Amino acid sequence: MEFTFNAFYTLIAAVIVLLLGRFLVNKIDFLRKYNIPEPVAGGLVAAIISLLVHNLWGYSISTSSELQTSFMLVFFASIGLSANFAKLKEGGIGLVIFLICVASFIVVQNFVGMGLATVLGLDPLIGLIAGSITLTGGHGTAGAWGEILETQHGIQGALALGMASATFGLIIGGIIGGPLAKLLINRYQLSGPKTEKDADPNSQHTDSELGEYVPFEYPQKVRLITADNAITTLGLFAACLAFAEFMTGYSKGQWFELPTFVWALGGGVILRNILEGLLRVKIFDRAIDVFGNAALSLYLAMALLSLKLWQLADLAGPLVVILTAQTLTMALYAAFVTFRVMGKNYDAAVLAAGHCGFGMGATPTAVANMQAITNMYGPSHKAFLIVPLCGAFFVDLINATVIQLILKFVV
Repeated sequence: MEFTFNAFYTLIAAVIVLLLGRFLVNKIDFLRKYNIPEPVAGGLVAAIISLLVHNLWGYSISTSSELQTSFMLVFFASIGLSANFAKLKEGGIGLVIFLICVASFIVVQNFVGMGLATVLGLDPLIGLIAGSITLTGGHGTAGAWGEILETQHGIQGALALGMASATFGLIIGGIIGGPLAKLLINRYQLSGPKTEKDADPNSQHTDSELGEYVPFEYPQKVRLITADNAITTLGLFAACLAFAEFMTGYSKGQWFELPTFVWALGGGVILRNILEGLLRVKIFDRAIDVFGNAALSLYLAMALLSLKLWQLADLAGPLVVILTAQTLTMALYAAFVTFRVMGKNYDAAVLAAGHCGFGMGATPTAVANMQAITNMYGPSHKAFLIVPLCGAFFVDLINATVIQLILKFVV
């Protein structure tokens, strides 16, 4: 028997899951060390409880799909609204080269996943799920495409499979990035560890000194938002979602038909750059970040609440094989392609650690990897400029394009 939570109960349950996740992350060193998000930690516990209840008594629950979808669209709109094309000049040719490197890896990642799935006698789409959809895309993209693959391509349990793969990638991305960069730094003698005198964690920095992207290097710095810019930002999100809904209906059946979340992301890009680039309207990045991250947390909690882990029983073995191969592929690519293409210097080693982070997990994992390296060996402003620009927006757009092309012309 299945119970469906309405929007109110879904929101209450999601908040409980987030509070549980926060408690677990604060109490368990492993979760904190590898930057496991609170909704993932709490949501997996909820999913395991749901599995036990289903196996023992036959009951299951599903959350409000409308509310869940809305939060997902807000998250992707926040990615688009964070894309300031004027910052491309700051990234320079290094950003372009890194984007090409990342785009090439997305193709490799999907080739490995779909190839192994075919060899193991599975639907190639399962390999796509255990490829860039979940590993490069993360939990948000896993949830978005999981729903599409379940409803439009008949892949039963795609959402559960996606969440499991994304969680694995998040952990592994945080494990391999730092050690790989340290190996490269030591092998090529690119830098030496900082002394205690070099590091001053108590130093104070003004907003003008920090700049817009440097806060990733100084995570303890607090940035504030106000009610006025929060309301304005909510209006921007509403405009993005309205654009996404309109374009989804308008493009249906056309050659340019895309999932709704891609239109939400694209709408954010267009709106951000028209308002800021042409009309000179100030955009409040801090408010966008707050709402985007809140929406992602609530969406993930809702998605994990409705996970049906019993649907993964037959795929457990093959999934482990595919994800193990993906881990090896990521490490080799970062060491022999990313590091070398980006210059075989200290910045390139930090970038390789960052690529492992969002190539297997998410941008926060990439930033955490780089912080672990720069805390020991010194700053890398180039890496902290390029990786957030790439990981927070461009990689999702490239990934969505590659996946869409595969679904249209390959599968």
